[in-house]
Amino acid sequence: MVEPEPRRNLASDSVRKMDHLLWVEERPKLRKPILVVAFEGWNDAGDAASTSASQVADHYHTRVFASINPEPFYDFTSSRPFIRLNNKGERYLEWPTNKFSSAKLADSDRDLIVLTGIEPELRWRTFCQQVTDLAQEFDVQMAVTVGALIADVTHTRPTTVYGTSSDAELCTRLKLEPSNYEGPTGIIGVLNEAFRSVDIPSMSLWAAVPSYVPHAPAPKAALALLDRLSQVLDAPILRPELVEQANEYNSQLNELISRDDETRRYVSKLEEQYDNGLRHESSKGMIEDLENYLRDL
Repeated sequence: MVEPEPRRNLASDSVRKMDHLLWVEERPKLRKPILVVAFEGWNDAGDAASTSASQVADHYHTRVFASINPEPFYDFTSSRPFIRLNNKGERYLEWPTNKFSSAKLADSDRDLIVLTGIEPELRWRTFCQQVTDLAQEFDVQMAVTVGALIADVTHTRPTTVYGTSSDAELCTRLKLEPSNYEGPTGIIGVLNEAFRSVDIPSMSLWAAVPSYVPHAPAPKAALALLDRLSQVLDAPILRPELVEQANEYNSQLNELISRDDETRRYVSKLEEQYDNGLRHESSKGMIEDLENYLRDL
C-alpha cells in the first residue's frame, strides 16, 4: 500500500462537510467503489480482520489518499503515540490513525476503497459521519465491515465466517443473515447503522478465532475472511504467504496442544461437536457467539 507524504487539508472545497478528513493527495476518480473497513481493537481478535483488509489493500496496490485526524477521537493517555526513527535515523511521531486508500479494479465496473486503522475511543457519531460523508462523496455502492471474535471453535476445522446485513437485497444476493441483534455494540455496529441512515447498503463479515489462543495472531481466520472478501468483490485475492502462515499456525497449535492434556480434551470436544453438526454447521452457533461477544463489551 503506497503512502505519500501528508499535506494540507483540502476538505474545504468539498460539497459535503468532512471537517476531520486530511487529504494527502487530490481525490481519486473512482467508479462506484466498494468500501472495505477493518479496525484494530476488540473487533479484531487475532488481528484477523485488520490482516485481511490489509491483504486486500496490498493485493490491489492501493494508494492512500486521505486519513481521519486522530485528535478528536482518541484519548492519548491510553492510545499513546509512538516515537519512531525513519531510515535516515530521524525521529518522528506516529499517531493513531485511520487511512483511506483506493485502487482501480481490473476487469470490473467498480473500484475499491479500503479503510484501515484503530477503533476510535471518542465521538463515535462524528467519526462515523466522516466515513459516511466520504462514502457519499465517492458514490460508494456497498460497504463491507470486517471483524473477528473469540469463540468456542477449534483450529483443526474450517474457520467459520458469519455474514450479516440489514439490507434485504444483500442478504439474498450474498447469502447473508438478516441483522436482528439487539444489545451493546462496537464501532462496526455503529458504522453499519450510519451507512444505513444514508442509504448505503452495508454488510459485516465476522470470523471465529479459537478461545484457547485469544492473543496470538490468527492467520487462518484472516485467510477465511480474505476468501469471503474475494467472493464479495467478485475478484480473486491470491496471498500464498498467508496460506503458508495459516499452515504454520495449525502446526504450531497442534504441537502446543499435544503437550497439554486439558486443552487437548477441550479441542477434542469441540471437534466432536463440529463433526456432529452441533455447532457452526449453519450460522446459528456463530450468531450466538457474536451476540455473546457483543454483550460482553
